[in-house]
Amino acid sequence: MKKTMLAPLATFLTACAALLATVPAHAADLRLCVFDLQGASGEMFNAAKDYALAMQGAGFGLALKSYVDERVAVDDFRTGQCDAVLATAFRTRTFNPVTAATDSFGAALILRQGKVDHAAGHEVMRMASQIFNSPAASSYVVQGKYEMAGLIDVGAVYAIVRDKAMNTPEAMAGKKILAFDHDKAQAYLIQKAGAQPVTADVTNFANKFNNGMADMAAAPAIAFKPLELLKGMGPHGAVCRFPYLVMSYQLIIDRGRFAPAFAEVSRHYWFAHFDDVLARINKAEVELPASVWMDLSAENTPKYAEFLRQTRVELAEQGIYNKQGLKLLKRIRCKLNAADPECTMTTETN
Repeated sequence: MKKTMLAPLATFLTACAALLATVPAHAADLRLCVFDLQGASGEMFNAAKDYALAMQGAGFGLALKSYVDERVAVDDFRTGQCDAVLATAFRTRTFNPVTAATDSFGAALILRQGKVDHAAGHEVMRMASQIFNSPAASSYVVQGKYEMAGLIDVGAVYAIVRDKAMNTPEAMAGKKILAFDHDKAQAYLIQKAGAQPVTADVTNFANKFNNGMADMAAAPAIAFKPLELLKGMGPHGAVCRFPYLVMSYQLIIDRGRFAPAFAEVSRHYWFAHFDDVLARINKAEVELPASVWMDLSAENTPKYAEFLRQTRVELAEQGIYNKQGLKLLKRIRCKLNAADPECTMTTETN
């Protein structure tokens, strides 16, 4: 996800030419604040540098600022110190709950004959991004003064457990599970399973897991190596090859500070690079030792999927997840897998 992302640059610029014809030049660069746990040396910040270079070639100047604390990045955006922010949908949900629905529990989960179709999960994200790029998508991407200007699929979130016996929803009862303090959805799911949430944030959750303060953590594969998460797994643990959700970074802009064409050009860029990012995700998963993976049984996989579906519906009723976004995602899932029993249900259709 480094300089290889520049390969389609010429195609990108050609596709944007019609939009750029009416774009006025900016006198000064606007500030994009980027969350990356590894700071300016991290994968996401490197991707943002390639993006900024492409946008400069398209007539839009962006100055980047890196943050290792996501809360601070989002707060700086909220208070006007940043003109745009690139962060996880867990945090950007407050600015655009519709597009952030992609990161709801099980929203990108496709089962075929009781087994997870991992490629189809990323296809759900691709199709959502494609819809967000369509001219008629303003009701999704624009929320008041904010607009979603890019969606980046950064991989399935897998559970890392210290005990392989934690392989059913019932087995989570009584366990200590890490939950980000700002995400009510995580705490709700954990409590629904009869487990105990252990409060954490992105700056300390790896240390808490590695130091034995929790029985389970969850993260995408690209985070395992930099955070050394396998250390906390111990000799009896495993990585459960079941995606609780597919995680995204989303780029949110303050619409009043950008030219009208910026967001559309930006979304086109990230969609054009969907496969570049996905290749890095797949590489990170393949590079994990085969011995650390644990697959759920044919009996437990549908049980987990139903547990996530019920939780997602309940969180929507509580107003934590956005119903408009969930309706769109259900439509995508059922287009990809019309035989799924949920496609005959009335939930997530209003």
